[in-house]
Amino acid sequence: MSLDLSFYSWELIQNFLIKGLLFSVQLTIVATLGGIAFGTVLALMRLSNKPWLTIPASCYVNVMRSIPLVMVILWFFLLIPTLIGRPIGADLSAYITFIAFEAAFFCEIVRAGIGSIPKGQAAAGQALGMSYAQNMRLIVLPQAFRNMIPIFMTQIIILFQDTSLVYAIGAYDLLKGFEIAGKNYGRPIESYLLAAVVYFLICFSLSRAVKALQKKVAIIR
Repeated sequence: MSLDLSFYSWELIQNFLIKGLLFSVQLTIVATLGGIAFGTVLALMRLSNKPWLTIPASCYVNVMRSIPLVMVILWFFLLIPTLIGRPIGADLSAYITFIAFEAAFFCEIVRAGIGSIPKGQAAAGQALGMSYAQNMRLIVLPQAFRNMIPIFMTQIIILFQDTSLVYAIGAYDLLKGFEIAGKNYGRPIESYLLAAVVYFLICFSLSRAVKALQKKVAIIR
C-alpha cells in the first residue's frame, strides 16, 4: 500500500486541526499553572514538620505518581459525574484530571528546588525577623523557581505529549483532530503519521528551548 499525503492542505488544518491544537495548548497551559500552584502547596505540606500535613500530601503524591495517567483520566471522567449527579463533559474533566495529576509531579520538582537553596538563606531571613511564610515567599521560592525553570519546561513538554491521552474520553485534542481528518479523507494511516510528525516538531522545538534556558540559568548561577 502506498502512502498519499496529497490530502494534507490548509483546508484540512483549518477544519480539523486548529481546534484540536488550541485545546491541547489550553489544556497544557491550564494544567501547568494549576499543577504548579497545587504542587507548590503539596511541596510545602511535605516539607512541613506537622504529620497532619505531611502524611496526606505524601500519600496523594505517591498514589498519583504510581497510577497511569490514562486510568486517572477515565476515573475522573466516570467518577465525578456520579458524585455530583450530572455530567461535566470531557473537556472540563480533562482540565480537572490534568491539574490533579500534574500537581504530584510539580510537587516533587518544587520540593527539590526548595531543597537546593542553601539553608543559610532561610536562616538569614529568620535573623531579620521574617516569618516562615515571608521567608518562603520573599527569599526561598523566588530563587527556587528560577532554578527550576528548565525542569518545569521539560515537564511541560511531557505534559503536552500526555494531552493526547484525553482521546480516551472523546475530548477534541490535536490527536483527535488528526483522527477525524483521516476518517473524512479516507487516509487514517497518513493522518496518524502526520500527527507523529507534528508532535515531534513541537516537542523537539520546545526541547531546544529548554537547552537554551539551561545555559542561561547556568550563567546566572
